[in-house]
Amino acid sequence: MNVIYEPKGRAREYSELACNLYRGCTHGCRYCYAPACMRTTNEIWHKKAEPRARVLEMLEKDASRLRGDHRRILFCFLSDPYQPIERRSRLMRQSLTIIEKSKLRSQVLTKGSADLIIDDFDLMKKAGTELGVTLCFMDEETRKYWEPNASTVEERLSILKTAHMYGIFTWVSLEPVIDPIQALDVIRAAHPYVDFWKVGKLNHMKEIEAKVDWRKFLSDVRSLLDGLNARYYIKDDLKGFEI
Repeated sequence: MNVIYEPKGRAREYSELACNLYRGCTHGCRYCYAPACMRTTNEIWHKKAEPRARVLEMLEKDASRLRGDHRRILFCFLSDPYQPIERRSRLMRQSLTIIEKSKLRSQVLTKGSADLIIDDFDLMKKAGTELGVTLCFMDEETRKYWEPNASTVEERLSILKTAHMYGIFTWVSLEPVIDPIQALDVIRAAHPYVDFWKVGKLNHMKEIEAKVDWRKFLSDVRSLLDGLNARYYIKDDLKGFEI
């Protein structure tokens, strides 16, 4: 069994390789797709997180096997690598060491604990890791409703700013877009500290999706990002609303 795998479908738009260190995620995001992927319930998936069995041992083997591969490995698709359990297990820090030793390329996607993330900047810098932060809202009350146990908007902006100052490549996953106005405000607020944007619509929540004029949002977000001379990628689901 390999812990570094090749994602399929929508996930492959974000990364050609990925690794999930934990099973479960205590952020409790209402839009989370992981429970359905893992054929479990939201309640079970969000109740607790635990390290995958022998994950570091298997990561060492996979990293050795992939030495020289130029594809980036994403940590993580199904659970946040910097959720509270990381404070005890430090799997992400150990994983960065393994990746750097094997001269592999990596990227992180998180909305987790700022202090843990910043504490790993030394290893991210050494390994050339690209740091991604999920940031969809500017209003803290809205954020708290959709992502109840994740880091605050202010903390995420601080992570991006600090990483940018540290010389770490930063990117933002502006997905899922739930409130188009707030999504555009995120870009305006964070663009000085963000090297790349990945933008995607909300999926699997039909009633909320139907309230958004996706064609208008796509036009607005392209216009804003182009006006800022920003580098960005529009995911296929949203790109499908192109006029």
